[in-house]
Amino acid sequence: MPKLKPSATHADLETVLVSESAIKRRLKKLGEDISHAYGDEEITVVAIINGAILFTADLIRAIRNPIRLDCIRISSYRNDTRSHGRPQLLHSLQLDIANRHVLLIDDILDTGKTLAVVVEMIKKQSPASVRTCVLLDKIGRREVEFEADFVGFQIPDRFVVGYGLDFAERYRNLPCIGVLKPHLQNPPEWA
Repeated sequence: MPKLKPSATHADLETVLVSESAIKRRLKKLGEDISHAYGDEEITVVAIINGAILFTADLIRAIRNPIRLDCIRISSYRNDTRSHGRPQLLHSLQLDIANRHVLLIDDILDTGKTLAVVVEMIKKQSPASVRTCVLLDKIGRREVEFEADFVGFQIPDRFVVGYGLDFAERYRNLPCIGVLKPHLQNPPEWA
């Protein structure tokens, strides 16, 4: 992990953890690794939205395999910096995934609760296989035993935004991933 540096990208960031160029390089490698893992098989990509939208859009363009795409919506953070108990399903799959190779994509793996719940839900639909891919892995926050099959970056236990990750639905459009300044993590006007 490169040394943290002050943010020149956005005034609300304390530091930039992952630059835009590092994200682009890693996406290319992840695309190659995923393509290799699946061979010539078609992949049904399931993105957990809203957080994984940017990551998924860029990643699937780096995968050579035929792809079907669906999205699922899960709520676990609301307007806070910590997960709140068991994740809740807000919007389910539309595609039939029975006997299909499923690649579940999420923005961040921290407690492991969301991915564990969604993987179990997907397995009940009898896919041929289920693998997971996350942009960020925050190992220090794990509460349930879960490891992703494909990981973009491992990061420290800091609250991050950008490249799809948000705080109260803000900052998703930043091209990099950075640590939100502490005084902006739950300001009264956003609550």
